Amino acid sequence: MQRKAWRMIPKAGSIDNLKLIEEPIDEPKAHEIQVEVKSIGFNFADVFAMFGLYGATPNGSFVPGLEFSGVVTKAGKDVREVAIGQRVMGVTRFGGYATHINLDERYVKPMPGGWSFEQGAAYLVQALTAYYGLLELGNLKKGDTVLVHSAAGGVGIWANRIAKHFGAYTIGCVGNESKLKLLEEQGYDQGFVRNEKTFRQDLKKVLDGRRLNIVMECIGGKILMGSYLAMAPEGRLITYGSAHYAQPGAKPNYLKLIWTYYKRPMLDPQKMIEQNKSVMGFNLIYLYENLDRMYEILNKLMKLDLGEPYVGHTFKFDQLREAVSLFQTGKTTGKVVVTT
Repeated sequence: MQRKAWRMIPKAGSIDNLKLIEEPIDEPKAHEIQVEVKSIGFNFADVFAMFGLYGATPNGSFVPGLEFSGVVTKAGKDVREVAIGQRVMGVTRFGGYATHINLDERYVKPMPGGWSFEQGAAYLVQALTAYYGLLELGNLKKGDTVLVHSAAGGVGIWANRIAKHFGAYTIGCVGNESKLKLLEEQGYDQGFVRNEKTFRQDLKKVLDGRRLNIVMECIGGKILMGSYLAMAPEGRLITYGSAHYAQPGAKPNYLKLIWTYYKRPMLDPQKMIEQNKSVMGFNLIYLYENLDRMYEILNKLMKLDLGEPYVGHTFKFDQLREAVSLFQTGKTTGKVVVTT
C-alpha cells in the first residue's frame, strides 16, 4: 500500500527539506492499528524539529507531526481496544504529516461524538500540556491568579478554560493587539500585549495588587525572567517552550540563535530559596514515553466539561508548507490544522 507523506529529506535543518512524496506503508504489527489520517494538528515543536533544534528530533530522514485524527482502517491481530472504522484522535512521536500512519493502539483515543476531524486534531497535545502544567505541576487552586503567555494559541485557550473551571483568575498575554478580542471571547479576565521593553510595568498594571501564583510560560528570555520576578512567594512558573528562538525563514539564523542562547536568563537557586518561588519545566515527550502516566492525566482531563477545541486556521494537505510559513509568523490563533 502507498501513502503520501511530508518527509524531511535528507534530514532536519531547513524547512526547504520538507518534501511531499509517495511511499509504501507496511501492514500494522500485532499491537498496531493503521489510521487513515483526516486532519493533522500543528505544534511549535514541529517547526523546531524541522530546524533540527528539538532535542527529540530523529536522525536522518523523518516525517514530522505529533498529533492527528482519522479513521482506523486496519488492525493487528492483538489489537483489543480499537475497532476498524472507529474515529480516533492520536499522538505520535513524529510521523503525523501523512495520509496514513501505523502506531500502537494505546496512543489513540476515540473522538467525542459531534467533534469534527479538525477538532480531534486540535485537542490532545495542547490540552494535555495545559492540564499537566496547571494541575500536575502548578498545583492550581481556587482563587489563584494565573498568567498565560501566548494566550490566544491552542495551549493558551485550554489553559484559560482549565483555570476558570477550577476558579482561578486569568490574565492572558499575547503578541499583538488583534488577539485581545479573542481573549475576551474566551473568557479571560484580563489581557495585554507583550512588549519586552515594558513587560514588567505592564504586568504590574494588570495585576493591580493581585498576587501572581502561576505562570504558564513558553516565550523565554526577558519575558520569562520578568514573569518570574513578578510572582508572589510560593509562585510556580511552568515553562514548556522557548518561542523567542523561533524565527521566519526556511533555515535557522545560527548566529542569532547562539546570541539568544548566550543571553538566556539565569536563575540563582539560592535566590529561589530566599524568594520561595519555583520554576518547573517539562516536555510532552516525557508523557508519551510514560504511557500509564499520560492515560492517568488524560482520563482526568477528559472528565472536565471544557467545550470543543478552537480551530483557528485550516489548510489542505498540499498546502502544508504554507501552513508552516503562517505558523512561523506568530500571527495564528487557536489551533492550526491540515486536512488530508
